Amino acid sequence: MNESVDTFIDKFTQYLAYEKRVSPRTVTTYSSALSEFFNFAEKKNNITSVYGVDQMALRAYLADIFDSNSAATVSKKLSALRSFFDFLKRKGIIESSPVALIKTPRVKKKLPVFVSEEEALKIAENSWPKTAKGARDRAIIEMLYGSGLRVSELYSLNTDSINMENLTLLITGKGNKQRLVPVGSKAVEAVKDYLKLRNTLPLHKKLPKDDALFINRNGSRLSVRTIERIVSSRGLETGTRENIYPHALRHSFATHLLNDGADLRVIQELLGHSSLSTTQKYTHVSVEALTKVYDSAHPLAQLKNSQNLKK
Repeated sequence: MNESVDTFIDKFTQYLAYEKRVSPRTVTTYSSALSEFFNFAEKKNNITSVYGVDQMALRAYLADIFDSNSAATVSKKLSALRSFFDFLKRKGIIESSPVALIKTPRVKKKLPVFVSEEEALKIAENSWPKTAKGARDRAIIEMLYGSGLRVSELYSLNTDSINMENLTLLITGKGNKQRLVPVGSKAVEAVKDYLKLRNTLPLHKKLPKDDALFINRNGSRLSVRTIERIVSSRGLETGTRENIYPHALRHSFATHLLNDGADLRVIQELLGHSSLSTTQKYTHVSVEALTKVYDSAHPLAQLKNSQNLKK
């Protein structure tokens, strides 16, 4: 059956959303990248189906977008194409992936952005409005920082995801993998306060539409974009950072644990990383932080800095 490109893209995005459980933003990003490629392929090479795509068409597309996009953006678009054609191969729709032999451009690795322990406490514990929305937003911040959740994991939490007695949290992460992580007493306290007011959050006395933990004023599950706005606004309100996102709180969670002596493999389990190499980036952050402390506090470092200034 020769289905249209759009049909295959729809099936792929459904797979990403409901089987892989990736974030809505990633689904949108991948869908946009695929549509962009097939629009280009149709105009430049008259390719109108997934069966006509070859390495030449892919290389022509990558060459076309390279000058107007960063290496990181090109890498993301290529990742979308790679995942899409791998999906089609697994389903038996194509025999081999045309992306298989195309190398991903090198992307300069950036150290994760994080806030200090003082900043994190300021964001989480400074005064909150005594409203249902205030209780909800406080619980969101406490959960992100207290358990190191991805924003997509927070988004997918339900009211029964937290075991209040055992202080544990059942998370469904990337690849639909579930993990059980501890959750702090502060976060549990914040969630309990929010749950008392959760049903009053929807306007016009509407009841929540499902069992989503964090809901909006229509009673629906809070979107990833709204969660990001809540975190960003909190940074501005507390005078902490102008641009702070949920992932910065996740990075802060890991960095602060490492600085306080937590084992790297324990942090790997808590974050849900499949590879230890992914978690090891936090050792670089920690060393950089230690270097700054050394430069500002050690007598020999201060002497060296003073001599450098005189030159």
